[in-house]
Amino acid sequence: MAQILIYGAVTSAIYAMLAVGFTLIFGVARILNLAHGSFYALGAYTAYVLTTVLHWPLIPSVVVSVLIVAAFGVGLERLLVRPLRGSHIAVLMITLAMSLIVEQVLFLTFGSEYRNVPSLASGKVTLIGVDISAQRLVTLGVSVAALALLWLFIQRTRLGSAILAVSQDPEAAQYMGIPSDRVFATVMGLSAGLAALAAVLAAPFLTVQPGMGLLPMVKAFAIVIVGGLGSIPGSILGALLLGYSETIVAYLVSTSWTELVSLVAVLLTLILRPAGLFGKRAAF
Repeated sequence: MAQILIYGAVTSAIYAMLAVGFTLIFGVARILNLAHGSFYALGAYTAYVLTTVLHWPLIPSVVVSVLIVAAFGVGLERLLVRPLRGSHIAVLMITLAMSLIVEQVLFLTFGSEYRNVPSLASGKVTLIGVDISAQRLVTLGVSVAALALLWLFIQRTRLGSAILAVSQDPEAAQYMGIPSDRVFATVMGLSAGLAALAAVLAAPFLTVQPGMGLLPMVKAFAIVIVGGLGSIPGSILGALLLGYSETIVAYLVSTSWTELVSLVAVLLTLILRPAGLFGKRAAF
């Protein structure tokens, strides 16, 4: 039980950062960004290049990796998404195309071999009788802190108030003088940065390879369906449900069955509560 409690919390924290970033861009811009998994992959590979190839210190590498991917997200929104925002199908297609391009560029640049990103913390820690790697505890702590800071940013800052206004009524916010394009770019940068941070924290105990963005994208999509599209509290709750469900299945049955958990969760949600646990109007 203690192992399930601790390892489930770590898994849920990673899922929460992925899902919150994904639902944030939907809750504000009303678009589904299929390139979200690419942000995750780019974060891991950027950290790999900075730490292993350029031999940068770990903490500066983490910060710079997140900032680079966040800038990439802003550029993607301005150059490709913004001109097509009027068509949801066009946005889906262009973000899907970008996801495939990023995967192929990573494959051609680094090959198909698995890469390793150094841990921010080495060794193991015994917690309530369970031996857990220090890196996983760092991942849990940083994830919780990042989500708390995001909440404070949205609730306590002027730009956060603008994000709230645009998420509730984009047209009225524009009439009030709020620069919606700036808000959309900011949200895309935050979404990309959260995905990159999740990758940098998880990469030391997971594999880094060109196709690594697909599974996180599927997990994030499943979580926001369960929690409700556009709902940050719903995404966090969905991440907890999915993270702990997968951990329980892995310990009691087999790790081979964990990938079915998200599919079953989505199926049950669509049947029993199609709007999700919170629904898109509960965004913040």
